[in-house]
Amino acid sequence: MPPSAKKVETKVFTIDCSKPATDEIFDTAHFIEFLKERIKVDGKTGNLGTTLDVSASSTEEAKVVVTSHGAFSKRYLKYLTKKYLKKKQIRDWLHVIASGPSGYELKYFQLEQEADDDAEGDE
Repeated sequence: MPPSAKKVETKVFTIDCSKPATDEIFDTAHFIEFLKERIKVDGKTGNLGTTLDVSASSTEEAKVVVTSHGAFSKRYLKYLTKKYLKKKQIRDWLHVIASGPSGYELKYFQLEQEADDDAEGDE
């Protein structure tokens, strides 16, 4: 019997950047380039090859789609997103929230609501 061929598992991850992109504090095209430069494949950065594809969504420009033909961690994608937010100095206003088993969403912290609650408690 011939050895069984390994099944290549294709995973699709999405990052929804629509809220900060509409406010023009987040550049999706620059974020895609950042991911292409920083994602490590086989221990080397910028070595995407045929195993990984990073692109904008065809339906929404503010969504980033990462397609992996092999092992790839969703957590690693969150790590790189947080690293990009820190580099652009917008980590204090945005955080990365899981929107499902294969996606993340960038959301604003709700600082205004907390400040209002503190003011009411002091009276």
